[in-house]
Amino acid sequence: NSARTLRAADGGKPKMLWFDAEANFKRFASQDSIRYYLDRTVECGFNHIVVDVRPISGTVLYESDMLEPLTVVGPDTVRRDWDYLQCFLDEARKRELKVTVSTMIFPAGFTTFRQGAAYSDPELAGRTCVEYTPEGRKDIKDDPTKVAAFLNPVLPENQEYVLRFAHELLTKYKFDGYALDYCRFPDAESDFSPASREAFETYLGHGIDRFPEDIFTYDANGARVAGPYYKQWWEFRSMVIRDFVAAVRQEIKALKPDVKLEYWAASWWGALYANGQNWASTSFMPLQDIEAPNFRAWCSNNYNRTGFADQLDTFLLGTYLPRVYGPEDGESIEFGINRAERMLLNACTYYGTIECSQKNFDVEEACYYCLKRTAGLMVFDIVHVINNDMWAAIKRGIDRAEAEDAAAQQ
Repeated sequence: NSARTLRAADGGKPKMLWFDAEANFKRFASQDSIRYYLDRTVECGFNHIVVDVRPISGTVLYESDMLEPLTVVGPDTVRRDWDYLQCFLDEARKRELKVTVSTMIFPAGFTTFRQGAAYSDPELAGRTCVEYTPEGRKDIKDDPTKVAAFLNPVLPENQEYVLRFAHELLTKYKFDGYALDYCRFPDAESDFSPASREAFETYLGHGIDRFPEDIFTYDANGARVAGPYYKQWWEFRSMVIRDFVAAVRQEIKALKPDVKLEYWAASWWGALYANGQNWASTSFMPLQDIEAPNFRAWCSNNYNRTGFADQLDTFLLGTYLPRVYGPEDGESIEFGINRAERMLLNACTYYGTIECSQKNFDVEEACYYCLKRTAGLMVFDIVHVINNDMWAAIKRGIDRAEAEDAAAQQ
């Protein structure tokens, strides 16, 4: 195989394929399987891969001195006597593929199986999110309805923990980009610990009488009813994430200035305030936007200051939407890209990203359109490309966009 190793086409825009850790856990139990699928990746027209090495469990697929190895996903156990990440890096280099390493940032365990770092690592005791639900307070670790047992992003010791594993990856391995995944709060119900109250009061510059009631209460149907500090609360949480992204950037640029800081978030910006994810430019004024009526209920006058686009090298715009075209259709990739143009204001480079789990999704047109409209493309995830046999359609979309670009440059 190595004698006739395929090589990614150089030049052209970045075209990334994501390799999820859990979905492909068994598939990549052998190095031969990794080699085979990297060849398919190159044949398809991709020139960049994203390798996920710290999934929801908070355990990892690289040689770590601080985090436990990922050996179990659901019913499957795989024990490797080789370094998963290093294998991807070595094989990608042979094929001239660039590599972004992705880690989930604040998740640390599966709530459904009660598996992962939050359940097994004594260092993390008492550091997961405290939820405020219509039924009362609970630790997110004990809430099986949640996607992950999140560490509370507010706690300095949790931020320091993340910076430690980021530092470890950056110093042990050579790669091109570092992507922050799930670098956010889990949802509007978290975090309501005493530490978050104290940090919020510091942010306000004064104490509040009733916590969490002064932020919001719940009505009989479980809907949030805004209290006097409702808007400032979302602003505070978004500033926590913005400042943390800035800290990660500082860490990366001090160690490896050429490594690009990347961040994926959903394109439906107006819903992400609950997660503290303001991926817009600080110059974007939400209350003056055409969508402002949808933002007024939660958006403070200073919310723009929490934007973190200017901290990123590359924003992976999550247009995981069912349709490609429709400027008035909120469920179209075109709508998502138009919105991102208004909100990012050239603060960073951005790529359109698509999700192809649905067999009838027009993946050819989606790849073509993302490459025509944005600086690059990311397809999530290889497991769907394999299961839905989308290789040929993706290649057609990439080839068409690149042929048009080449013709335009002549």
